[in-house]
Amino acid sequence: MSESSLAQRKVAIIGGCGHVGLPLGIKFALAGARTILVDIDKPAVEKVNSGTCPFVEADGDAQLREALKHGLRATHEPQEARTADVIVMVTGTPVDEHLDPKLSDLLQVFDAYEGIFAPGTLVIMRSTLFPGTMKHLYERIKSRGIDIRLAFCPERVSEGEALHEIDTLPQIVSAFEDDAFEAARELFSNIAPSIIRLSPLEAELSKLMANSWRYLEFAIANQFYVIAEENGVDFLKIYKAIRHDYPRAKGYKAPGFAAGPCLFKDTMQLASYFDHQFYLGHSAMLVNEGLASVVVRKAQATFGGSLWGQTVGLLGMTFKANSDDTRESLSFKVLKTLKFHGATTIWHDPYLPESATLPEVLEKSDLLILCTPHREYHELDVQTPIVDVWGVLHKPELEIFPGT
Repeated sequence: MSESSLAQRKVAIIGGCGHVGLPLGIKFALAGARTILVDIDKPAVEKVNSGTCPFVEADGDAQLREALKHGLRATHEPQEARTADVIVMVTGTPVDEHLDPKLSDLLQVFDAYEGIFAPGTLVIMRSTLFPGTMKHLYERIKSRGIDIRLAFCPERVSEGEALHEIDTLPQIVSAFEDDAFEAARELFSNIAPSIIRLSPLEAELSKLMANSWRYLEFAIANQFYVIAEENGVDFLKIYKAIRHDYPRAKGYKAPGFAAGPCLFKDTMQLASYFDHQFYLGHSAMLVNEGLASVVVRKAQATFGGSLWGQTVGLLGMTFKANSDDTRESLSFKVLKTLKFHGATTIWHDPYLPESATLPEVLEKSDLLILCTPHREYHELDVQTPIVDVWGVLHKPELEIFPGT
């Protein structure tokens, strides 16, 4: 589809001012589609329309402003999606207190927009789906006589790098019917370098398996870290030795907090789909979620086992480096546990406005914990004791001798 033909398409993205919807909307607008972002978050809508990205995204403000020149617009009025011939829905699927998928949020949004689907509308599900959700939605619309083309085109990007990765990563497209697949393929061929066709169930599993795989990789590193550190051995020295000039260890993950809105949730969804027999996934959860307690125990050990009367400074509170997203961040679990054990706490994060200043945290803290390895911390020279599972500030040296 050329830009001139894409200009005949009106794309509405439901939940369009968030981490998933906004980068996609920008790319469709820049490719020539008339694009509208529908979102209930009024402050985010106002920011987008003013040309300011509501979250940290590489090149976000610049590309957003250019997209606005191409007609991109945000609104909190759902009825404005009524005239769209493509509707993209980015409502995610969280897990409940039993670690099972909570489908009600997605189904409520789908039902709410059902009345504005015009005959032949291409409806694209974009966020992670529990396996079988697409089949449920397909049977749902058929039983109600709703004439739409339904596709699932999962997002595959890294938060904060979405605009770049939409341009460079293959796009998975799935549908039950050929005309729905062709419509979605044609649409995404304007912004993706290539298209991979899967069945809806294959597409649903591909997203969950990709995120679970990453979660397991982090769990392996974190488990090895705990094994070494709780036996008085510097894991980061071992890690450095394993990787030194050893190609097979190139992909060996470093330890650190594996958190955020996707990896844990998607691993638990895959476990639920497999009747909670995904033992690797549950074990990874215990390791990754337990790392916060390990960090607190290391802090306690610094003061002979008790944190009462000590001030502990936390560096970084977001769930990942160089981001302003605090969703599911383990930094807050560390903070809460420190307080329970009697510590006075103070924290800094360059991406959060409520943060204390970095000089204040460095001056007042008896111990520091590097929770999130923001780039702003990489060159710090601190004399205060520090717990650094990431190996950003703690850089052990190896003794290396020449051989033959």
